[in-house]
Amino acid sequence: MNTATDMSGPRRRSGTSMALRRALTQPGVKIGGTIVVFFVLVAILAPLIAPYGPTEPDWMAIRQPPSAAHWFGTDDLGRDVLSRVIYGARSSLAAGITAAVIALVFGVPLGLIAGYFGGLVDMVISRCTDALLACPFLVLAIALAAFLGPSLQNAMIAIGISAMPIFIRLTRGQVISVKQEDYVTAVRAQGLGDGAIIISHILPNVVAPIVVQMTITMAVAVLAEASLAFLGLGQRPPAPSWGSMLDIARQFLVEAPWMAVWPGLAIVVIVLGFNLLGDGLNDALNPRDD
Repeated sequence: MNTATDMSGPRRRSGTSMALRRALTQPGVKIGGTIVVFFVLVAILAPLIAPYGPTEPDWMAIRQPPSAAHWFGTDDLGRDVLSRVIYGARSSLAAGITAAVIALVFGVPLGLIAGYFGGLVDMVISRCTDALLACPFLVLAIALAAFLGPSLQNAMIAIGISAMPIFIRLTRGQVISVKQEDYVTAVRAQGLGDGAIIISHILPNVVAPIVVQMTITMAVAVLAEASLAFLGLGQRPPAPSWGSMLDIARQFLVEAPWMAVWPGLAIVVIVLGFNLLGDGLNDALNPRDD
């Protein structure tokens, strides 16, 4: 009994190493990871690579098409669209990552508690989760953002809270399955406390689907942030945001379509990157026999 318990750690580490090696061979992880890393570098290096200031107007170059001076053209105030797209990556990635972390930090512990202890605790957490899931994700995010007030920080909080029920439901389901395993029964019989069992023996075995859900949530959060900014509930002008850029561009779709093309394309590509990364991680962490 003790020997089997002592070997569980090495087996988990070996399994994790194998999963990481499989992940690195997945085309989705390679392509999606490359896209995500590219946008992260763009956001970090924005002051170095942006040709102009993102809020600097040029009244002599209003709504100019793409040219050698302005590769992506200019907007209604003569601001360089390329520079605004580059700086807009900061708000979109910050919203995606921060919102996903908020959902993870609050959702996973609640899912662990509900799944492991069951009973009244599970019923209360599950009913609250069901109530949140009954409201469509984007509608809930819009309502929370409107209540908190328009700002990028409040948009992150609203998106994170709206995504939290998914993590609670996912973690709870995984824990209910894992806690029935023989090794959990064995360590419980040895007198190990509930907290130690959850942290050392259950959590490591439910990490894989949570990691996959994390990447998918980042993609959803980027879209949600763009939607909130488009509605005036996210990043406030003149600070650049892909969603607010689309809001402005919709007024000039005929005269200056490039104002909408580039921020829209950036949103599509980064969401595609996160989704490819999530699919690749899912294939690597949950291999299926053909």
